[in-house]
Amino acid sequence: MGFTGKFGPDSLRIDAEKEVARIGEGIRNYLLHNKRKGAVVAVSGGIDSSVTAALCVAALGKERVFALHMPERESSSETIQLSKSLTDSLGIASVVEEISPMLDAAGCYRRRDEAIRLDYPEFGPGYKAKIVLPSVVDSDSFRIYSLVIQTPAGREIKVRCSTEAYLGIVAATNFKQRVRKMMEYHHADRLNYAVTGTPNRLEYDQGFFVKLGDGSADFKPIAHLYKSQVYQLAEYLGVPAEIRKRPPTTDTYSLPQSQEEFYFSLPYDRMDLCLYGKNNGVPLDQVAAAAHLKEEQVVRVYRDIDQKRKTTEYLHRYPVLFADVAEIHH
Repeated sequence: MGFTGKFGPDSLRIDAEKEVARIGEGIRNYLLHNKRKGAVVAVSGGIDSSVTAALCVAALGKERVFALHMPERESSSETIQLSKSLTDSLGIASVVEEISPMLDAAGCYRRRDEAIRLDYPEFGPGYKAKIVLPSVVDSDSFRIYSLVIQTPAGREIKVRCSTEAYLGIVAATNFKQRVRKMMEYHHADRLNYAVTGTPNRLEYDQGFFVKLGDGSADFKPIAHLYKSQVYQLAEYLGVPAEIRKRPPTTDTYSLPQSQEEFYFSLPYDRMDLCLYGKNNGVPLDQVAAAAHLKEEQVVRVYRDIDQKRKTTEYLHRYPVLFADVAEIHH
């Protein structure tokens, strides 16, 4: 049965009180079934990790939630300030784990810079960079990543990013998410806690996570929620206003980078409407009107959604076994 009624932002409204209670019950049941005492949450100062931490506190009490602040030398200067404002407001124990030394030891920055120099040989100390995608709604042309370079003098240069450079840059920066997850599991093992994952529905559906990095967790309490709905829970749970007002960011590259320019190509609220419309059979004209797009632009977004689902399916897969293994646990 298709969508009926008038479609708009209110179509994504949820009963925050009931949703918090339902998620809380799920968290408690998971810990009970798996004999874990509490939850570890990596907090970044962003809306998703903040809501995840607040949900764990609502479900378990502040004494059973442990937070990690894990900045590195390319993190935004406001990241640690915002993440500490969250843990202070929730009253939960936390620790700062500065991960730059581990990233240095793994060659994260060196390998990333070497990959950048494949396309921009002058890149070196004092330079900053990020990778960006052109908008999905502007044309039907094949979208290719570009490198944005900032010179020590502050001049910005944009060059096409070759496949070899792109893969090398992403492979190197993925160390950041994987090192953080390693640290989360260290503290979870130490405390006999479970590790939480923080992706919202848009990120989970579209594969916007690193396999065995931020994609790894014992439970993911907001993966079914559109980002607009995460913001609704943030308001209900009393997440600090400065976090709720912060634009979504990857906080991964040395230049500031929005999630929109790196991956989604649309602001989250309009992307939510498109994804919801596609998932629920909303008439194309209603989705276009709600998202302030033309119908042909919504079609482009839908194609991009399908393409990302196809190309990131691998990220969701469990390890494959090539012979049957006897079931020990029932």
